[in-house]
Parts: sequence; structure tokens; C-alpha cells
Amino acid sequence: MEILRVENLTFTYPLCEHPAVNDLSFSLESGDFTVLCGATGSGKSTLLKLLKREIAPNGDESGEILFRGRSICEIDSTRIGFVMQHPDEQIVTDKVYSELAFILENSGLEQSVIARRVAEMASYFGIEDWYERDVSTLSGGQKQLLNLASVMVANPDILILDEPTSQLDPIATSDFIATLKKLNRDLSLTVIIAEHRLEELIPICDRMIVMDKGNLIKNGSPREIIAELEKDSALISLVPSGARLYHMLSAKGICPLTVREGRNFIESRYNNVTRSLAKTEYSHSAKSALEFKDVYFRYERHLPDVLKGLSFTVYENEIFCILGGNGSGKTTSLSCAAGIRKVYSGKIKIFGKKISDYSGQTLYQNCLTLLPQDVQSLFLRNTVREELIDAKADVSKLPFDLSHLLDKHPYDLSGGEQQLLALAKVLATNPRIILMDEPTKGLDANKKNTLIKIVHTLKASGVTVVIVTHDVEFAALCSDRSALFFRGDIVSVGTPREFFSENNFYTTAASRMSKGYFDNAVTVEDIAELCRINGEREKERSL
Repeated sequence: MEILRVENLTFTYPLCEHPAVNDLSFSLESGDFTVLCGATGSGKSTLLKLLKREIAPNGDESGEILFRGRSICEIDSTRIGFVMQHPDEQIVTDKVYSELAFILENSGLEQSVIARRVAEMASYFGIEDWYERDVSTLSGGQKQLLNLASVMVANPDILILDEPTSQLDPIATSDFIATLKKLNRDLSLTVIIAEHRLEELIPICDRMIVMDKGNLIKNGSPREIIAELEKDSALISLVPSGARLYHMLSAKGICPLTVREGRNFIESRYNNVTRSLAKTEYSHSAKSALEFKDVYFRYERHLPDVLKGLSFTVYENEIFCILGGNGSGKTTSLSCAAGIRKVYSGKIKIFGKKISDYSGQTLYQNCLTLLPQDVQSLFLRNTVREELIDAKADVSKLPFDLSHLLDKHPYDLSGGEQQLLALAKVLATNPRIILMDEPTKGLDANKKNTLIKIVHTLKASGVTVVIVTHDVEFAALCSDRSALFFRGDIVSVGTPREFFSENNFYTTAASRMSKGYFDNAVTVEDIAELCRINGEREKERSL
């Protein structure tokens, strides 16, 4: 039964010539699990907000959005639930139990009904152990799970999610996606989710809707859409690793979507006489750019340490990626390295000089800069043009194009566009070392490839880059060395092939797909190269 219909929907932001959403028409059946994907700035977030009237943006809108045949303006707002990209933006109370009850109390329900629903939802999501905790003490993954539970307590018919895993580590992401599928299966809940991290979502969804520049360009079964793609299609970068490998090798037959299907594809078709790629030696500068030595830090005297004897060295002209769980101390370490937080024990040196020896603002004068996780904190002006002028950034010399966004308000940009604007501002400071906290958040696969090129260009010009990220695929392609953060300290460091081939969870889908058959393949390109070296099995060549 049809639950949602969008007919000829067009939306244009104020002062913009081109619509963000252009003449969209589609319908969803009750119980559909739909993934909305497309390039950064393609209109995904705008479309999702238009489906939830309370947060719909201002602008010129035409067309219809119908919920079970009625305009969404006429229905109870709780029928459509919405989970935002940034967990903190949706939380309104200070206690977990208060957050769960908030929407029900606003609806004027009796206390007995509220108590029953809250208890049931807390049990379903497994959050009883932190039911009475302060929201501020929760990790990013816990906050996002709380947001989901707080929306689901109202029993919505449709659940909309806008990049809900962008700030979650790989394990928390898997758990969150598994919870969504369980809700979809157990409650026949209709789910619409926009994401750039599609490795685990595409295999479990019923439908893919693909947008490009505000237009709907694909709508249908994910397996059918992906199998029909040409290998040079711009959409190839959006699909799971098994499907990218399938197209990269110009294979025939059923296109693999899951890690298991990808593993079967490799084992059944290709030999493995040559199991590993030749090792390349990595050498770094003898001079350090950033050095932590037995660093301890806590936010307040009565609270436990967040950094616990943290020691590591990043060398000049190196790309160093830090991975780890939410709440392990990664972002805190960047804040300390940038001089924003003061450690109570240990030493931090920038280019061999203690942070305390940098007087005034000299640390930030053509030396060090930080791209924060919350990039909106960098925006002070009313348009992108004014932001760039304020930062003395030359638009013509940027390694990416922002010219089509110059007259838009920074807060009207998509999450990925905001990342690029913030990056443009920090690059304008001409740093020798740049610290980046989750720089791929909100970026599609093509924009991530652009960011990788930018980072490598920075390295070629002598800049040292330290990146905190949950994006293992990005780290595998980008870094000279990667490190695993655990409980306030770094426990493992290595080159991408060393680091990711030895991990089971903080690793790439390509590594999981090939582990045990090939030895050190951590990217789809690695697997494709080994498949070509080994050649197809005899029975495959004879088909």
C-alpha cells in the first residue's frame, strides 16, 4: 500500500537561480527501506527536510507531497519522524529519560502512557544502563541511538534519516544500521535514509533513489541499478566494494553487493597463486612536526582522564590518520595539539618547540590550523562570498569549485558543501601543519577523492596533515601511516597495508572481502590488481 507520494516537487532557495529540488516525482510503499544517494549538494537533505514540514527550509516551493493520500501539512507531525546528521542538534534536555519522554509530554499524553512507551523503547534499544545519565556524558554513537529512540517513542509511520552515521565509528555505524533494519523488519516501518557511506546500506535496502543536481536520475532495485551501470559511470564510486570490483574487472553474471558475495566472487573466479602485492618501503623525515610525550588530560579535576599517557610522533611532510571509537579521545587530542585545551601532564611539541613557548598567536601564524568537526563554528558571515573574502581566500586558486555557491548563506549549504567552505577558509591561513577532524563528513565518494588529491597536494608542498576520521576507506587511500586510538592512547600504528590488513573491524570492506585469500589487499584497486595478476580460473575462461 502506498504511504508517500511526491508529485512534481520543485524547491528553490532564496536568491538562488537554480532549484535545489527540480520536478521530483516518486512514491513509496509502506514498509519500504529506501536509500537516497547522490553527490554532495545534489539536493538530498533539502528533499528530506521538505518531507518533514516542521523543519522545511524557506524558499519557493511547488508540487505536492502526500501521506496516505493527504497533504503532509494536514497530518499529525509525529507520523513522520526525523533523525538529523548531528546528534547534538536534536537533543533538547539534559537527561536520557527526559529526552525519551519529551515528544510524548509535548503531545499531552497521560503519564501512564508516557511511562509505558518510554520503558518499552528504552528496553528495545538497550539503553536501560544509561537511562538516568546526563546526555552530555554520552558518546556520539549513544547520542544518535538516543535520538532514534526519542523519535521512535512516538510510533511514526515513516522514519527519515539524514546522514545519521556520519559521526559514528565503524562499529557504532554497523550497530546503528542493524537497528534500523530491525525496526523496518519488526514494525514494517518505512525508512528513508540519505547517506554517503553505503557499503552496509545498499545490500539491505529495497530501493535506491539517486539524485543529481536536484533531479531524480535513478529509482528502483539496488541490484538492478548497480548491475546496469557502466564502469566509467560517476555512480560507480557510490556502490559497495564488491560491485566496484565487479565493474572494475568487467565481469559478467550476478553483481556482488555484500562482503560475503564479494568473497565468493573472488574465490570462484580468480586464482591466488600470487597472494600479495609487493611491499613498498615507507620512509619519513627525521624531523617531527607534532609530538606527544606522556600526555594526560581531563576536562575537570573530578572527572577521569580522557588522555592517558598519550605518546606518538607525526613527522614533517607526513599524512597521519587517527581512527578509533567514539569517545576514545581522538578529538580531544587534536584540541590539545591546537592549544585549545591545556594538558596537566606531559609535553606537546610543534616542530620541536613546546606549545607553551609559542607566544601570543604565533602558533597560528603560518604554522598550525585546525579544521574542526563542527565546521559551522567557522562561519560568521551571511554569504559564502563574504566568508571567503573574510578569510582572504582566492576562489580562483581553490582546488575545488565553490563559485556556484557564492551567494548562498553558509547554513543553507549541504553538509558536504559546508565542509569544503570550511576547508577553503583554513587553507587560506597557509599552515605548515593542518589538523582535520572528520573532514569527509557529508562528502560523497567523488568529493572524498577530491579531498585525497588536496591532501596529497598539501603534502607535496611541504605541509604535514593529521586527520581524525571514522572513514576507513578514506584513511586507507590517503594516509602514509594510520593509528588506532583506544581509551586515551594510541595502541597501534602502521602503513595502510600493514594496519588495515591486520584489523578485523577497523578495516576496509575490501580487506574483509579478501582476507585469507589475498594477504595485504586493503583497497578495491589492490584486489583488482591481484585478480589480474592471478588470472581467471579455467572454468571461468571457458564460459
